[in-house]
Amino acid sequence: MKIAVIGSGAIGSLVAGYLKLKGEDVTLLGRAESVKAISENGLKISGVRGSFNVQIDIAEKLDFKPQLVILATKTQDIAKALEDNLSLIKDALFLTTQNGVQAEKIAAEFIAPDKITSSIVMFAANYLNAGEVVHIFEGSWVLGRVFAKDDKQVAQITKILEKIFPVVSSDDIKGMKYLKIFVNSNNCIPAILGISMQEAASDLNISSISIAIWKEGLGIVNGAGIKLASLPDFPLERLMKLTALPTLEAAKIFSGIMNNLSKEPLYGSILQSIKRGRSSEIDYINGEFIRIAGQNNMQARLNEKLVEMVHEVEKTKRFFTKEELINNTRGLFN
Repeated sequence: MKIAVIGSGAIGSLVAGYLKLKGEDVTLLGRAESVKAISENGLKISGVRGSFNVQIDIAEKLDFKPQLVILATKTQDIAKALEDNLSLIKDALFLTTQNGVQAEKIAAEFIAPDKITSSIVMFAANYLNAGEVVHIFEGSWVLGRVFAKDDKQVAQITKILEKIFPVVSSDDIKGMKYLKIFVNSNNCIPAILGISMQEAASDLNISSISIAIWKEGLGIVNGAGIKLASLPDFPLERLMKLTALPTLEAAKIFSGIMNNLSKEPLYGSILQSIKRGRSSEIDYINGEFIRIAGQNNMQARLNEKLVEMVHEVEKTKRFFTKEELINNTRGLFN
């Protein structure tokens, strides 16, 4: 099967590189700086599986018809990526990998919905430079269908992806994707501070903000009647138990969890985008809580403030101090 991975960031590069190492016919699509770096020096992957230099085809646009397209751009970049390659990809199978719950809706404006399979990435990678990524920790890859029931299409894609990651098939991918928003919602904290997730979580005042994000988000999701579903390595029960505890008590537990996730520093997708000078996906993560709240006559005061602060960092390129973050969110949660 001819495979195109659109998006040469952390996840796109990691997936394309691992597929190439397994002998798959894969082409990576990326921006000009990635095309130049990888064409000249190969794709450099390091991390939990060792270090590799992968010789892989890379281009800014497709010049062939792939049979499978793995869409690994940020949500806000989906439309342009599909528009730029539409004539060659409209008959392919599609796999979305984005955080949040809007990717499939955007993709379906260009691609027949019955060709779209949704997925949730539970492994992590950091983007270091163009053509250089670090695989931070292992995890499964969850596949399911938003517009149809699981079928042969999921099985066909699974057969390829299970060569590089454990694959889990879900009949409630939508509920899982909503829970994944909670997993990703704390990525805003290191993005605001410009530090790793471990360093941020080591401060209990900062971890208390993380717990408050979850408490506010859970109230919004429950109020909207949205049902959550457990993820591999992140059961719904964990969210429910932590949000039921007093904030400071839960923050101590959260701090321990975050500092044991990886020996490598975790920066999160939002901070990685900011460091690359790109717009982040904050509006599709914490912004999703805001959107749901607005549709249901509820408030999302904490998440509104955090989204505002991330956009401030994107605009000014200046990170906030911990004291500024604490002061800006004081009074927005208990």
